[in-house]
Amino acid sequence: MDTQSGVLAQLRETLRAIEGDGHRRRETLPFGIGGVDSKLADSGLRLDALHEVTAATPSMGDDASATLFMAGIAARAWGPVLWVVRRRDLFAPALYQVGLAPERVLYAEAVDDAEVLALMEEGLRHRALGAVIGEARRVGMPATRRLQLAAEGGRTIALLMKRHAREGADPLGAPSAAVTRWRIGSAPSTPLPTPGIGRARWHLSLVRQRGGEPFQLTVEASDETGRIALPAKLVHRPRAAGGTAAHAA
Repeated sequence: MDTQSGVLAQLRETLRAIEGDGHRRRETLPFGIGGVDSKLADSGLRLDALHEVTAATPSMGDDASATLFMAGIAARAWGPVLWVVRRRDLFAPALYQVGLAPERVLYAEAVDDAEVLALMEEGLRHRALGAVIGEARRVGMPATRRLQLAAEGGRTIALLMKRHAREGADPLGAPSAAVTRWRIGSAPSTPLPTPGIGRARWHLSLVRQRGGEPFQLTVEASDETGRIALPAKLVHRPRAAGGTAAHAA
């Protein structure tokens, strides 16, 4: 009976891989730091999947942190980036500072959330983009299923930023087919000997992930290559006479 159980388990694992339900054969985009990748079920973000991001609060600081978190991920993707917006409020120099060069980004302006989702789906099915990013307030489960299905089988990562629709409402409260769901907020930076110099910090909260557990972590914001980092202890920062060498914000 034990032998039969082992054979059945092996067969189920093989079938899951063939059907695409397993995670082992999925191509991923790792963050490159063990403290994050080790907590992710796929050791990174699946490329052929939908990932949702929201700001921890409606504040401008948290909204900017969430936007730059997505931009850093897109910066490390392999090709052009389609960014679908409802309003023209993206600041290209800030995106460039986290590694997303202007010449890589194609912008599309949508009139409403439905058009945002339609344009994202079209971009995902095109298969020639490294990342597709969209921003919307109201997204139902059927729409997220369509985005997930459009992404599956390709190498285009789908990033959907859910904006706060009204005060007190949780943008991640509704069910979703997204593989991961993130809440991003700005975090206090460690005071440095030289005021005004230092790398911004974000509080990452993985609210849900398929096949894994949620977790929270404070990290240093994406640098010019799109990579986040674990905060270094102040005593480990290189010191120079009269100041400290540190990353620019």
